Amino acid sequence: MRKKIVAGNWKMNKNVIEAQQLMFQLLDYKKNNATNCEVWIAPPSLYLMMAKDLYEQDEIGVFAQDMSEYESGAYTGEISADMLESIDATGAIIGHSERRQYHGETDSHCNRKVKLALDKGLIPIYCNGETLEQRKAGQHLEVVKNQTEVALFTLSAEEIKKVVIAYEPVWAIGTGETASPEQAQEIHAHIRSLIAAKYGQEVADEISILYGGSVKPDNAKEIFSQPDIDGGLIGGAALKAEDFAKIIEGFNS
Repeated sequence: MRKKIVAGNWKMNKNVIEAQQLMFQLLDYKKNNATNCEVWIAPPSLYLMMAKDLYEQDEIGVFAQDMSEYESGAYTGEISADMLESIDATGAIIGHSERRQYHGETDSHCNRKVKLALDKGLIPIYCNGETLEQRKAGQHLEVVKNQTEVALFTLSAEEIKKVVIAYEPVWAIGTGETASPEQAQEIHAHIRSLIAAKYGQEVADEISILYGGSVKPDNAKEIFSQPDIDGGLIGGAALKAEDFAKIIEGFNS
């Protein structure tokens, strides 16, 4: 059975006091409520060690929002996989659309990062998805196919089973727009079929594919009910413990 996951990407939000408060609220929720999914957070890098100190028993997975494609060296401002491994981080988000848009990251960069993360025992959350222009032009299936193949298809079958994929239609990130459950399911099934064609259905069935794109408490249950959607990579709604908890409860039935 593949993992059901709700992961919160905090992006560049929260000062240290606010971050600590939210971490404690999530820990309290997790300890006092049965959850039918894994709960992960990706706070700003400044707070990763604080999160790991708080979540000593791995009640909540702790992810970096990005990591370098290089092992070490003169790369000012970067965080290496070794650094993340040394604090027992769970993994890293790789290829988020905002990294692609603002920092020029490509699928080839993502491929190197994914392989390095796996080499260090970290879980990569690999993000892909089309822009509004690509969706309107009917190119969304081909775009996601290319992204998936370039970033992931140099991996072995054993390696790719350790990757979590997050489909994020760029037009639905932070816009309030959300792909319909049917639109999201179409792409998730498409990604799984690509993996099945390359590695076999058994491997494809083990990989968790998350949806990211304005998931909210009032639409989480319907989105998560789709057969190929295994959870969500949550942005804005992850910044409030109450909203994030309600999304987690989208897996309760």
